[in-house]
Amino acid sequence: MVGTRKRKYSDDESPVKDASSTDNGFGVAQTLTLLRESKTEDGASNAASADDMQSKEAAKKDDVPQRAAKKKRVDGEKTKYPVLTYVEGRLQSSIRIADLQGLLLYCFADGIAPQWISLKHSGHVRKIVALMVPGLEIGMFDGSVPLLPQPEDTEMKNDSADAESQEEDPKQADFDRWKQGLPLEDRSHRFNPRSLSRDTLPDPLQPLADIFPHVWPVRAPGDSKYNKVHSPLQAILLSALPKNKEDNQKKGPKQARMDKSFVPKRTPITTFLSSLEDLRENDYPLHPALLPTDAEKTSLMESRKRTGQDSESGWVDTRITTLEEGDVPEAEIQQGSMTAGRTILALDCEMCITEGGKSELTRISLVGWDGEVVLDELVKPQLPVIDYLTRFSGITQEMLDPVATTLSDIQQKLLTILTPHTILVGHSLNSDLTALKLTHPFIVDTTFTYPHPRGPPLKCSLKWLTQKYLNKEIQKGQTGHDSIEDARAVLELVKQKCEKGERWGTSDASNESIFKRLARSTRPGKAPEGRTGAVVDWGSPERGFGSQATVAIGCSNDADVVSGIASVAKGENSDTNPSIPGTGVDFTWARMRELELHRGWCNRLPDPNNANESTSLPEETTPTSSTTSALADTVARTVSNIHRVYESLPPCTLFIVYSGTGDPREVTRLQAMHKTFREEFNSRKPWDELTVKWTDVEEQALKKACERARDGCGFMCVK
Repeated sequence: MVGTRKRKYSDDESPVKDASSTDNGFGVAQTLTLLRESKTEDGASNAASADDMQSKEAAKKDDVPQRAAKKKRVDGEKTKYPVLTYVEGRLQSSIRIADLQGLLLYCFADGIAPQWISLKHSGHVRKIVALMVPGLEIGMFDGSVPLLPQPEDTEMKNDSADAESQEEDPKQADFDRWKQGLPLEDRSHRFNPRSLSRDTLPDPLQPLADIFPHVWPVRAPGDSKYNKVHSPLQAILLSALPKNKEDNQKKGPKQARMDKSFVPKRTPITTFLSSLEDLRENDYPLHPALLPTDAEKTSLMESRKRTGQDSESGWVDTRITTLEEGDVPEAEIQQGSMTAGRTILALDCEMCITEGGKSELTRISLVGWDGEVVLDELVKPQLPVIDYLTRFSGITQEMLDPVATTLSDIQQKLLTILTPHTILVGHSLNSDLTALKLTHPFIVDTTFTYPHPRGPPLKCSLKWLTQKYLNKEIQKGQTGHDSIEDARAVLELVKQKCEKGERWGTSDASNESIFKRLARSTRPGKAPEGRTGAVVDWGSPERGFGSQATVAIGCSNDADVVSGIASVAKGENSDTNPSIPGTGVDFTWARMRELELHRGWCNRLPDPNNANESTSLPEETTPTSSTTSALADTVARTVSNIHRVYESLPPCTLFIVYSGTGDPREVTRLQAMHKTFREEFNSRKPWDELTVKWTDVEEQALKKACERARDGCGFMCVK
């Protein structure tokens, strides 16, 4: 027994251990095959032939230099090489771009270990390079997006197969199988990475098989319910602010916080006035002064007449002819004033349901900038009340029975109170103004200034905003809302916005640049200095996401991107560019764009002279449908650039390549159609006169296009 313990592994078994520890898990299956062939059925070793012995010895000799290479010193230090290991069949959904961010934060910051992949010796990852290559599609690797010319009959078969796959509805298919009593189809294979092999790839993509073991389906951020595709750049370059202990203990919305670099900027309230487009998109009744020409005003009044929003239906407009009447001379504005010489009134109303299911006014409250009540009155509905909505408004029948004030009386008072210098603030004021049958051009809506984290058309509730940004509770009573309390809460939110600036209350406020997060993390065993980062992108990245990076390098083509990555990763050109550390940066984010432009996925590029502007590209440089041979050439050039980047990286570098999204062109086309439809429909144009008709057919097409546009791909390895 003692001898058995000492001889734990046989001579033939030792290569298995070495292969798994030195070859990143590759070659283990072949070694196990050799072991199985060298055993008899009862477990005893066979007498190997001379040729077999020689081949085994040769295999062992071949392993020696590989083990030596893995154990060699890197920069004078002994290094354990990081190993990425994927467990087959564990994924229940596609990985996200946020998961790629989580992997790099696990290596370089305070991120937790990912569940979708295992990274052994993560502390020995020395560099990370994330390269975004829009234009790559996972269909290029399975043949559904052909890169090379094909016979016509093959192309027709592929086109028909693609059409059938695109029309397939997984939910409908599951429902049909359920009706037949069949088990649901296992679609987990769609989420798992696919092995890359030169034998199965088109020629332009074959070099990728020499670098990466798998191609991964990577899901771009978006909103399936509202058919939106969110920015793939923000998904990896913006990181949520770290939570503190108070956040974990407190229920409800977490208190709003900003990173240390945030500098409050006192901003006048006029900056937050709602635009005509915002008002239209949110179904506001429009004041004629919002429209610049007489023809547009006439068209507006005609559409309002068709929808019962004219004077004959009891509607009134505040006495303002043009928007310029609201301007206040600079000499009359106190320096640093948040009100900018305007009169600020917070408006909140309560409603009830009357006969016919109509919503009518029962209470109106106006509160001034100082919090004093300007107007607070109950209003008698015109029609008999069928639901007082007491649970929401607190209004009861006993309160309204003695009231004689009518909506017309309230309107006349408001026409006296609301002047051209008055700004109305509120939360979803469109419903209040509709109940008042009143229009006013100067509106500040807290649903616009404090947008929902997932974007429109979602809106945050006033109660949630008050908890998060004011750390206060409202609407706690048993008898519903208090319109004065709600109006004062809106005023406090607006004041806070004016005190802190435009960024406050937006998604920027709840996130920080990943470069700032990495800067708080130190290198193991090194001086207490944070991690460094770089952005290598077309245009002037130092004015955008690269503003928080240690180094930002602007490029004009993909070749510049390749050389830029080599410079920042290795520390080259640190003499000519002092911002590049001598040992190179820890994390590099870069983007190649030539394939994206060739495929027509992007028709505008950033203006190098202005970070907020973009320039249109000539039509000949942005083909929307290119020939297969031209596409193959561009893909081959892009893959060659990726290979050059890999060759330039130092050892122990985690190299991530991802496409960002799938093909966004159909989404762009349908969204443009929907925008045109909304503009014409909101202008009350008759249905027969609409140039674009948006029905459920277009809505479902947009939904499918968004799902396809969110299907990207990615690759990862450790050099």
